[in-house]
Amino acid sequence: MSKSARKSIVGNFDQFLTGDVPSPSQAAGPTGTPRAPRVGAGVIGAADRSISQIVEERDRLQALVAAGGGGAVDLDPNLVDPSPFDDRLPDDDETNYVQFRESIRTERQKVPIQVRSHPGAEGRFQIVYGRRRVRAARELGIAVKALIVEMSDRDLAVAQGIENGQRQDLTWIERALFAQTMDNGGIRPRDIQAALGIDDAELARMRSVYRTIPTDVIKLIGRAPKVGRPRWTAFAKAFSELPDGAVTLRKTLSPDRVSGLGSDERFARAVAAIATGETDLQTDEVALRTDDGTPLGRAIFSKNGIRLVVDKQRSAAFATFLRAELPALLAKFEAADEEQEHQARKTPVS
Repeated sequence: MSKSARKSIVGNFDQFLTGDVPSPSQAAGPTGTPRAPRVGAGVIGAADRSISQIVEERDRLQALVAAGGGGAVDLDPNLVDPSPFDDRLPDDDETNYVQFRESIRTERQKVPIQVRSHPGAEGRFQIVYGRRRVRAARELGIAVKALIVEMSDRDLAVAQGIENGQRQDLTWIERALFAQTMDNGGIRPRDIQAALGIDDAELARMRSVYRTIPTDVIKLIGRAPKVGRPRWTAFAKAFSELPDGAVTLRKTLSPDRVSGLGSDERFARAVAAIATGETDLQTDEVALRTDDGTPLGRAIFSKNGIRLVVDKQRSAAFATFLRAELPALLAKFEAADEEQEHQARKTPVS
């Protein structure tokens, strides 16, 4: 690596502080997209830098951005692709995101996202961090403010890990899947550890989970925010000892069986299925939907009885309706039961 490629981010930002940079309109890309002055190696420098140096330079960059510098430009969010290192599973509850999007709508974007030029598609970009801001801008139909940096896959992965470590909102399994994505992308173990702030032993535990449980099964379970490392590693061990464990869990976690369940509940359902080796756990669950497909709740049938779980907003109305319909349902049930007995008496015994 050349000496210039390893230049500190502070040196790269001297030009911003003195104003010796062309404006975006003076330097447009081949597709007409504004081309911001590139920030050397971005937040991350050469591979031999320490994590403390990385954090210090990231904080310095954020201070420059907050002060109005940093060369942020407006990008079309439809030109911004996800990071090659996926680190998120879908949320059970979108409430927080909806509130976040509304704050972007009313107050506009305060802090730029960070992107790099897409290595395989000219004129496009990949997210380093800021995926929710990109999603919100796309849904709102507005530009997203972005800082364009130059960085390798290794540096991008470490930058993501540092940002996620600051937010501390990734669940243990999301961090493990992030490690898996880096693993599969050829990122060295020591760089995976740097990105996630973990040691050899913790990476080994993550690998014991994501190399045992198929990724699609983990995604069927989801984020499981209340489930930590000990329960995931115990689950992986139990899974490895059950023949056709993946087949069992795919059936147990199929959408028609777990509709309306949160990811922590899906994890509990998966653990129970592995413990018993039975797909349905003597329980059958039916999603209740209106004619237009709107979720209403679910009906749960087990050896211990029947349970109806209805959406809170409609539970009172549904309860009133059910009370009124019960006499007719009971009469219909008795008629069907009598008909079944009648047919059984007519069937000759061989």
